[in-house]
This record gives sequence, structure tokens and C-alpha cells, in this order.
Amino acid sequence: MHMSTQWTLICLSLILTVRSADLHGAAQSTVPLCTTSPEDNLRMLAGARFKIALFADLHFGEDAWTEWGPQQDLNSVRVMSTVLDKEQPDFVIYLGDVITANNIMIKNASFYWDQAVSPTRARGIPWSSVFGNHDDAPFEWPMEWFSVTGIPQIDCPASTATYSGDKECSFRGTTRLELMKGEIQQNTLSYSKQGPQNLWPSVSNYVLKLSSPNDSQKAMVYMYFFDSGGGSYPEVISSAQVKWFQQKSEELNPDSSVPEVIFWHIPSKAYKKVAPKFSIHWKCVGSIFLERVAAQKAEMGIMKVLEERPSVKAVFVGHNHGLDWCCPYKNMWLCFARHTGYGGYGNWPRGARILEINQQPFSLKTWIRMEDGEHRSTTLLHPSRCGHHRKPPQP
Repeated sequence: MHMSTQWTLICLSLILTVRSADLHGAAQSTVPLCTTSPEDNLRMLAGARFKIALFADLHFGEDAWTEWGPQQDLNSVRVMSTVLDKEQPDFVIYLGDVITANNIMIKNASFYWDQAVSPTRARGIPWSSVFGNHDDAPFEWPMEWFSVTGIPQIDCPASTATYSGDKECSFRGTTRLELMKGEIQQNTLSYSKQGPQNLWPSVSNYVLKLSSPNDSQKAMVYMYFFDSGGGSYPEVISSAQVKWFQQKSEELNPDSSVPEVIFWHIPSKAYKKVAPKFSIHWKCVGSIFLERVAAQKAEMGIMKVLEERPSVKAVFVGHNHGLDWCCPYKNMWLCFARHTGYGGYGNWPRGARILEINQQPFSLKTWIRMEDGEHRSTTLLHPSRCGHHRKPPQP
């Protein structure tokens, strides 16, 4: 059987059989048409816009030895399910801090990673992921374990598709490589990649092509994914990653004629330059401006390269739970996602950023879908009035 025919049958089978599941049970769900191909190439549907949901800072696996922790994971599944059912996206991006490894005491943290991607997988929607600073952070021993109450009785999870089921707990942690390998091997809908080995310890560095509905070889958009560090190594996009992007973008898009959109977890220092000051939001668009930007530890040149490349239209990050704005910067936009998970700090209402790509004429539109279904902060990123015609806010 021809590979493309075989993949089509797999997609059709997923569409016919998929059921949307949460951690309590399952319910029937409608899913979008399958837009994937075996060449790791996403295809736009003729006459349709390509919609992406960004799930940031889910933080599955926090305080698993308490009643609070597992309940937060259930709440996070509910938020994702609401967004997926309201928006019916064609693709999902897990934008880092999928899990809180510094709270996870089992041998294989893929157990929690598997829970986090379950609402997307259950609806037959393809996805990809990048790593955040908590995804492979070392275990932090709670001091109360060593008080009078002692170390609690810990129940290790039962066997799942990505967890061996060994009842012995472990505080060793699960590396980025192990997490990525588990996701890729156990999920046919995952478009995540490990990236070039010479960029190690940085792992989730890769590019996906969104191609024309009429020609799979014709790129409409290139989506670049970066590992911005944290956890097992410093919070930085290295000079090696910058060089990789320069080489890859010149190879794929030498004349910068195809738009490029960038995704990573920890904001660059450029985000601090455009951050709204003293509640004056200037020309930024968002609904939550309640923190200072927590940027990467150092700037190794990635922003300079992006600024000089006219095809780069927007950068999307997570990390700051109290920010969800988009601000114009140079000839691009810098955007935060929305804190999606109930794990992690902050009690602000949860939601997800949606990105919509239109083919002809090309445009980028984004908004926030909240956990209660509310739609807010819609803005057109490209074509935009910022570009060459507006100056970014001054620091």
C-alpha cells in the first residue's frame, strides 16, 4: 500500500473512532479533518484557515501525594477540553512546562506527560511540544516530609502506554531526551522532534512546514520550535541554536518569501523592552498585565537574527503566568500565551492563546479563549499596522 494512502486510512480511522476523554471518563467529540501527512508536513485545507491552540504552563504532576495535586490536573484537562471543543483547532502546541518535574517522584514522568496530551490525542488533533524550565527540573524534597508527620505514603501510578508500571518510586527524574522519546514513540499524532544532537543539552529544536492545500511542496508558513532551557541547564537559547536557525532558514527559505513563526517557552530579553510600564499598555493587546517579564538569563543573539529577517512575523512564549499580551517589536510581534494549567503559581483565570493563519492573502490573527468559553483580546498580527509604520514602545 502506498504510504500516503496508508496514512489517510489511519487518519480516517482516528476520526471515526476517537472519543474525547478526561481523567474521569470519556465523551463523544467532533474532530477536525485530518491535515497531517507522513512527511512531517502539515497541510492547509482548501479555502480554510489553519487554527492553532497554544497550551502553556500546564504543570501536571504537582504535589501528587496530596489531594490538591491530582485535582489540579483534572482542572487542567477541563480547561483544555473546553478550548478544544470551542475552537476545533487543526493543531495544538504544548508551549513548555507541561509537567512540574521537581514535584514528580516516579521513575518515568511520561505518565504525567501522557495525561497532559490526552485531551488533544483523544480528539485526533496533531500536536507538537517544546520544553520549559520545569519539565526536567530536579526533584525538590518538601521539608515537611522530614517533620513529625514524616514522608507520606506514596502511591506510584499504574501502568500506562508510556509508563512501565513498576511500583517502585524514584527521585532520579526523567530527562528531556527520555520525555521526547516517549512522546514521539507512543503517539502517532505527535509532530515533536528531538532536534540535532549537536545542540544538546537543548532538545526541542525543529521546524515544521505548513504547506499549500494544492501542493505539499509549497510552503505557506514555517514554524520554528526552540528549547529555551531551564531545569537541567541554564535558561538560554544558545549561540549554537542561533547558528542552527540561520542555516536552516537559509536552506528552507533563502529569499525570506515564506512567513516564519517562532515558538519557545522562556521570553527573551526583548520582551522586557516592550513590556507595558505602569499600566500603560501603549499599543499592546492583552487582558492580563500583572507581572514583570521573567526573561532568559542571557541573550546569545537569537533576537538580533530574528529582527534582521523580514519573514519572521511573531514569537510566542509562555513562562509568565500573569501575562497574556502581544506587543509590536521591530517588524514582528512578541506574544505571551495564556496560563492554561491549574498547576503552577497564580490564581488568575485559565485559558489558551489561539493563532489563526489565513492563506490568501496571508494573515495572522490571534485571541484568547478562556476556561469559561469567553473570547477576548483579538488582534491582527499580520498584515499589521506595526511593521515599518510604527515604532515599538520604548523601555
